[in-house]
Amino acid sequence: MTERFSPPAFDEALAALSADARAWPFEEARKLVARVEKRGGEGTVLFETGYGPSGLPHIGTFGEVARTTMVRQAFRALTKDAIPTRLLCFSDDMDGLRKVPDNVPNKEMLRENLGKPLTVVPDPFGQYPSFGQHNNARLRHFLDTFGFEYEFASATDYYKSGRFDRALLRMLEVYDEVMAIMLPTLGEERQQSYSPFMPISPRTGEVLQVPIVERKLDAGSVVYRDPETGDFVEVPVTGGHCKLQWKPDWGMRWYALGVDYEMAGKDLIPSVKLSAEIARVLGGNPPDGFNYELFLDENGQKISKSKGNGLTIEDWLNYASPESLSLFMFNKPRAAKKLYFEVIPRTVDDYYTFLGKYPAESEAQRLENPVWHIHSGAPPKDGLPISFSMLLNLVSASNAEDRAVLWGFISRYAKGATPATEPELDRLVGYAIRYFADFVKPNKKFRAPDEAERNALAALDAALAALAPEATADAIQDEVYEVGRTFFPDASKTSPDGRPGVALTWFSTLYQLLLGQERGPRFGSFVAIYGIPETRALIAAALARTASPEAVG
Repeated sequence: MTERFSPPAFDEALAALSADARAWPFEEARKLVARVEKRGGEGTVLFETGYGPSGLPHIGTFGEVARTTMVRQAFRALTKDAIPTRLLCFSDDMDGLRKVPDNVPNKEMLRENLGKPLTVVPDPFGQYPSFGQHNNARLRHFLDTFGFEYEFASATDYYKSGRFDRALLRMLEVYDEVMAIMLPTLGEERQQSYSPFMPISPRTGEVLQVPIVERKLDAGSVVYRDPETGDFVEVPVTGGHCKLQWKPDWGMRWYALGVDYEMAGKDLIPSVKLSAEIARVLGGNPPDGFNYELFLDENGQKISKSKGNGLTIEDWLNYASPESLSLFMFNKPRAAKKLYFEVIPRTVDDYYTFLGKYPAESEAQRLENPVWHIHSGAPPKDGLPISFSMLLNLVSASNAEDRAVLWGFISRYAKGATPATEPELDRLVGYAIRYFADFVKPNKKFRAPDEAERNALAALDAALAALAPEATADAIQDEVYEVGRTFFPDASKTSPDGRPGVALTWFSTLYQLLLGQERGPRFGSFVAIYGIPETRALIAAALARTASPEAVG
């Protein structure tokens, strides 16, 4: 089991340090502390995240839960864990299926069930009683994988069990005020058919978006005209017979549950404002929160669960650790970020860099370190002798598809290191092999060296041959620089003794000719791990590459 630093004691000292912490979760938590103080410091603080299960869970959903968890942890530190907290992950699974997602099977079956509540629509995967339950299970599995402490809530359960009945009857009482909030935001045609209540048709089972022709406050019901038969139909607004439109639903939920904190994407700012107005009309106090920027795919398009573009949670976990994904979520939540495969290696290395700094940091510095927030104040003590980027380059150079081959290089560099003694590194070895096979290997391109590059490679080969087998990474790097000064000098850069510096093209040349890629690691460190004889073999292969100007490796 991974050893961890002791969890922080929620005491006066930690609370005092937290009061000045600049990390964004503490900034959010301080706003929440002020909210609780305003109401007398009483009651449980409820954090909520919402999920629309009309498509498979996507990585943005994880990000919202991860970030909310970070704020919750900061709040606990600020308040010495004296105020109870809950995190409710709420699934709007009673909503009607509006369209068929692109990334699911049995699309025709789904088309036949359009308009019905997601917990009534059959599961296209054939694994659960309904599509909504399938997607809920997927979400819970993903959240459990990351060890989140949360409670799951189903809209279907809450509506049908009567937990929302009081709030729904209140919505019926203030119907006109809610309509006054919503109608100005709608087009003229939609205004004619809009109602915050969507009856569930007793005849078809569909969630209907129809005008309400009569409200019966004493009976707690609404009357609508069936759009197909023309008959007038009366249904209760309680007990799961009606579903609210999502903006009134959001405001009703805040009111009914007493939600204190919920964040949302930047694209939902207008919706947050409308739902807050509705919550106030109902008699509630809208939650605090902030608006995060959206994730983009590699083409700069918003990631969509229905389109299936961008990375999924499974994608990331197939090539990198859960902790690295949490770091991606922690960093700059108010900045739009592209989320695609090439961001993974650097994020993994950044995570271990932060983790390596943690032991030597002061308590105040630790509160600014992302790993404090990722691991709820108790990060593991694991360190790595080799970076993930270096592992990728080792796989690339050796074309290794076998973990044992890669460990042969690792154990030679890090004496005594084995999969048993370095389980975290062994986990990264598996990630590196998969990442290389899927993203690096298909794009590797080697070219033949020109005459100047050929002379430089020959000189580098001779320099490496003269080194002792146990030469350090720094000693090897010195020789790489010496060859670079001779064949790729940069007069704009000079050393203290007046010698020219080395042009960056020397290193890009090495990566292109020896590894078949545009970028690579610190070359001396790479050679020290990969081996001098093995590197010389790469040079020999490059020098022999003369048949064509470019060949795919």
